[in-house]
Amino acid sequence: MPANPDYPELEAARTDWRWQPPAGCLDGKVILVTGAGDGIGCAAARCFACYGATVILLGRTRSKLETVSDWITSNTTTEPVIVPSDLAVLGEDNAQALADATNDAFGRLDGLVHNASLLGPKVPIAHYPPGEWQKVFAVNTQAVFMLTHALLPVMEHSERASIVMTSSSVGRQGRAYWGAYAVSKFAVEGLTQVLADEYENAGKIRVNSLNPGGTRTAMRSAAYPGEDPQSVPTPETHMDLYLYLLSDQSIGVTGQQFDARTWQQP
Repeated sequence: MPANPDYPELEAARTDWRWQPPAGCLDGKVILVTGAGDGIGCAAARCFACYGATVILLGRTRSKLETVSDWITSNTTTEPVIVPSDLAVLGEDNAQALADATNDAFGRLDGLVHNASLLGPKVPIAHYPPGEWQKVFAVNTQAVFMLTHALLPVMEHSERASIVMTSSSVGRQGRAYWGAYAVSKFAVEGLTQVLADEYENAGKIRVNSLNPGGTRTAMRSAAYPGEDPQSVPTPETHMDLYLYLLSDQSIGVTGQQFDARTWQQP
């Protein structure tokens, strides 16, 4: 990928990547990213576009999506698509409409990155507000199922489709006070395993979970308000792993749990 002085975070991160993807490794691919307005979702969308993908930007806040879209249009040769959507209230009809529009526009979907998440309160289960529990599950689990369910037929039109489920360390080993966030991520891990097993023989859709670990995002700041943001890596630091999972380099890799902190070059 040519140097891009307008994306210094990516340029700085690439020097430490454990896998150096070839330029254009995502050329021609259509990839949908949820939570694309900021944080890891924004970094992923911009990075994927830099490597040739047409990115569908899904998020709650249109103005944030427009900012990401404008950057992609100005700095890459791709044309992103904006899909404002509040995943907390996503219904079957909305998910199906998105799938139909994607199929009509592109005829397939090559990648789906479930990145959007809610943290929820960090309190003991005994004091967890039931309404907040439902909100976290609506975004972190229910919307993931609804979107995946609607988009799977569109992904089956791709010869090499990849689904990346964003997980967490507390979704693999429970920890006190992480409540609905931890439990919802356990559910995502279960969905990953079931889907991967169902599609393993067909081989056209691979499904993996990815734990980014501590990353410099607004959610991280909310979870650890006393932490120095400079002490944790930027989202761009992890983009080599995201590119690996979305590119054809990972064909045949499915049903695995990836950890951005310990991943080694394939």
